[in-house]
Amino acid sequence: MREVVLDTETTGFDPLTGDRVIEVAAIELVNLLPTGRHFHALVDPERDVPPESTRVHGFTRADLEGKPKFRDIAAAMLDFLADSPIVAHNAPFDFGFLDAELLRAGRPALDRARMVDSLVLAKARFPGAPNSLDALCRRFGIDLSERTTHNALLDVKLLAAAYLELRGGRQSGLSFEEAPAVALLATEARAPRTPRPILLSAEQEAAHRAFVEKAIKDALWLR
Repeated sequence: MREVVLDTETTGFDPLTGDRVIEVAAIELVNLLPTGRHFHALVDPERDVPPESTRVHGFTRADLEGKPKFRDIAAAMLDFLADSPIVAHNAPFDFGFLDAELLRAGRPALDRARMVDSLVLAKARFPGAPNSLDALCRRFGIDLSERTTHNALLDVKLLAAAYLELRGGRQSGLSFEEAPAVALLATEARAPRTPRPILLSAEQEAAHRAFVEKAIKDALWLR
């Protein structure tokens, strides 16, 4: 099962008042594990970056001058997203900004049926508790030491780890190293294995037969 974990950084909170996307990051998951494939782009928002936004993500207008416009990265982003479900924390925020940028670039909006909101999942699992990405990482013991600002590429890696926990718990092999965890698991699955048959002693077989005869009338095992 392929999914894509996505995050954006923006100049503000509302695309309807002129705020723009300045960063898009996404990583690929297969069966909840990162494969090592990712998409990342810094974007020239074609406007100023307010100081209060810079304090959140660390980007200034000067950092983004000369970067591609959103219309220039839209095709590559959509190719990476393909038709997979898109996981985001407070997903309507990211979808709203991406939809505004896509429409501005003459492309259709994202299908909301693809949206997987990890914030909704977190609230259902921990009602009444703090459920920000930071709070989830602390709750699940995920290392936050590198998160000094809201960098989108780091945030999607953290969210992928938190999403795995929300979907049922950490599995061995979860890694953000360059070697894809899925490939490692596939290699292990192809390795030859030695059969280990379970053999019962005569006493164990007799005890089982006596139990079945007593507990189950006309048991199939005895036919």
